[in-house]
Amino acid sequence: MSKRDYRALDEVVAEYFHERPEEIDDFIDEVFADYAETKDSAALLASLRVIAQVKGISNIAKQIGVTRQGLQKALSAKGNPRFENINAIMNAFGYQLMPQKMDSHVS
Repeated sequence: MSKRDYRALDEVVAEYFHERPEEIDDFIDEVFADYAETKDSAALLASLRVIAQVKGISNIAKQIGVTRQGLQKALSAKGNPRFENINAIMNAFGYQLMPQKMDSHVS
């Protein structure tokens, strides 16, 4: 019986986006739409971590003024980044955070 090499899902997704960078925009839209519904911050951070891997963790960390380890910690499953950090990360990705009116919001 031969030993198989298994890769983590994050590695597979990162490889996918390395090969198809034009699909990152749609992925980010989906990630934030899912977060709006589920409020699952761990899933949001994991998805942002994958995009940071695709764009280069060291490069993103340098752009936002944190260490590579600081960025990885902020985007870890137990990370609890401040709003300013998420905004800076999104800016480094080439995005801005903007409010969007909810269709079914009741005051």
